[in-house]
Amino acid sequence: MVDWSARSQPSPKKPTKDAIYIGHDDKVPMYCRTRHNAMHVLYDLLDKAISAEHSVLLGFDFAFGYPNGFAETLTGKPDALAVWEWLAKHIEDDEKNQNNRFDIAAQINLKFIGDGPLWGCPANAEGPNLSQKKGTPDVQLAIKRQAEQVVRSAQPVWKLFTTGSVGSQTLLGLPRLQALRKRYGDKLQVWPLETGWNLGTAPITLVEIYPSMLTHKNPFPSLDYSWKSNSDIYDIEDAVQVRGMCEAFARLQKSGHLTDFFKAIPNLPNANRVVREEGWILGAGHSAEQNITPPPLKNDCFALPPGVHWTPVDDALNQLRQRVSVVTSVETIAVPAATGRVLSKDVHARRSNPPLPNSAVDGYGFAQSGTSDGPNIMPLIDGRAAAGVPYDGTVPTGHAVRILTGAVVPDGVDTVVLEEDVTLSDGKIAFHGPLKRGANTRMAGEDVEKDTIVLKAGRVLTGANLALLSATGVDRVDVRERLKVAVLSTGDELRTVGENASDSQIYDANRPMLISLVRQWGFEPVDIGRISDDPEKLRQAFDQAAQADVILTSGGASAGDEDHVSALLNETGSMSLWRIAVKPGRPLAMGMWKGTPVFGLPGNPVAAFTCALIFARPAMLGLAGAEWPAPVGFQVPAAFAKSKKPGRREYLRARLDDQGHAKVFKSEGSGRISGLSWADGFVEIEDQARDIKPGDMVRYIPFGSFGI
Repeated sequence: MVDWSARSQPSPKKPTKDAIYIGHDDKVPMYCRTRHNAMHVLYDLLDKAISAEHSVLLGFDFAFGYPNGFAETLTGKPDALAVWEWLAKHIEDDEKNQNNRFDIAAQINLKFIGDGPLWGCPANAEGPNLSQKKGTPDVQLAIKRQAEQVVRSAQPVWKLFTTGSVGSQTLLGLPRLQALRKRYGDKLQVWPLETGWNLGTAPITLVEIYPSMLTHKNPFPSLDYSWKSNSDIYDIEDAVQVRGMCEAFARLQKSGHLTDFFKAIPNLPNANRVVREEGWILGAGHSAEQNITPPPLKNDCFALPPGVHWTPVDDALNQLRQRVSVVTSVETIAVPAATGRVLSKDVHARRSNPPLPNSAVDGYGFAQSGTSDGPNIMPLIDGRAAAGVPYDGTVPTGHAVRILTGAVVPDGVDTVVLEEDVTLSDGKIAFHGPLKRGANTRMAGEDVEKDTIVLKAGRVLTGANLALLSATGVDRVDVRERLKVAVLSTGDELRTVGENASDSQIYDANRPMLISLVRQWGFEPVDIGRISDDPEKLRQAFDQAAQADVILTSGGASAGDEDHVSALLNETGSMSLWRIAVKPGRPLAMGMWKGTPVFGLPGNPVAAFTCALIFARPAMLGLAGAEWPAPVGFQVPAAFAKSKKPGRREYLRARLDDQGHAKVFKSEGSGRISGLSWADGFVEIEDQARDIKPGDMVRYIPFGSFGI
């Protein structure tokens, strides 16, 4: 077990903290003053073990991978081992620990949007591409890997300097791991990047460890630490931890439980992505305290700050935006099939549009320098230029050539006159000047120049976007897989249309409505069905729904006796009931079920519809990798009167009349579904008090602003 260091000079001769310690078997840990020295110690230990036909578990205490998306942007491959290889080619780290890690960090940041993900450095290393303080990084990258969301005390890999930073250890460590791979070849396997969720068959298994897990509630057997009295080196915590990790894993091996640590964490979302890109901390997720998969959310849950009882709409949306991060994987598809998909990275034009100067009209082309003010008569040369059939030759000054719309402008031509402005007779054309140079022509690249960014990551692709991509020569794009949204309704009172329903029962309107919304937003709906108010049946339905990327429920999201959605989420400890100052709506249950985010919408159809548009849609777009949307509204005169108290934001079902005034539905009741069909938008009334009279200006938001 190796406790690594990112020192830029040799450690002192006397053992000290924040240096390199190598624990091996039950022996006193070895103190190494430089990374160069540590590697030679490891080579010696491993060579002897292989010679003796022993198997070795070799652990390092830094990240083996980066959050999803980093590897592909840096190397072109969604593969952590490609990052190892890239760093091995770029990191310089000499025998005295002198290294170029901050220069390489700045080089890496150039490949990302904004300030880049890496930050933290001494003042003398700061530059335009690396800051001492955290900047505005690529929003597509999560703050932590999934493993670090399980082991919550583990630090993210982005910070490179000062207390708590592990980014430098990772930058300087991964090239050394690549050296191990190169030296030992098929005698070494990296878990889980090469072995999957298995121990592997090579003599050396290379794993990521987190020694601080020994000091918290964890899956490791208790240690008596009697060996600490055998050496002064155990006054240093790093040395204690690597020796303790060796003993803990040895005890697990002796008890027959070590192989359990190499098996997949139950219900881990995006397990293939973890195995390929992010890696995993050996032992993470195996304690009783950590028996659920981490949420793919930046702050680990939807919990509101303590003491907040009624959350304003804008605050709720801001907090959702901070907590949501991308959960979908990346695939490459043909442009014609990309409608509705989310770009995973910026797209650059492969050619200019137009690629060459061309005519914007049907007419006649010539050099403007050969014309004058007033009447012009010009001989017409043989031939013509048509779209796709260029004129092969040069047009002499003072002569004209027939040219059609879209045709490449021939050599010698810089101006075109419309055929309607020309008289044609005896092989000559006559027209009135003056004409501005370049008239009726399009310049090469005047729309888009080659290599410029045409669409940014996070864009949901439309037909117009596909036209732009095709025009600039882009035939394939990297997009996010469609977000899978499991939809279910709860309640004994519900029946599915087509079933018999008594007068005391109602037909389930929410599920068809939500499935339709999910489909309109470009996601893939998974219909889980109608679930009765039975905790065990709901648990089974949630287990099934957890195979999707997000769960969308309606009903049972409050605190009543039959609100089993809330009760079930409370079992996982992830339930958070957001009491939002909004009408219709208010209760919005948020939580996690086996690693999958859950949005618990109100049961009343109008409230469910409103909360789906205002809150669930932007959050799901964030999970899908899309840009966070802000609905576009505009001010129109009111065709109604209303007096509103302060404290809640209200969304009234509305439509515009033939004069552009906003009418509202006759009732504000959350069960009046006919109002949803009647409306074509919302009138949004701000949180403050309003006394609205006909003709007053109000904000109208068409449903089209919500993607429907």
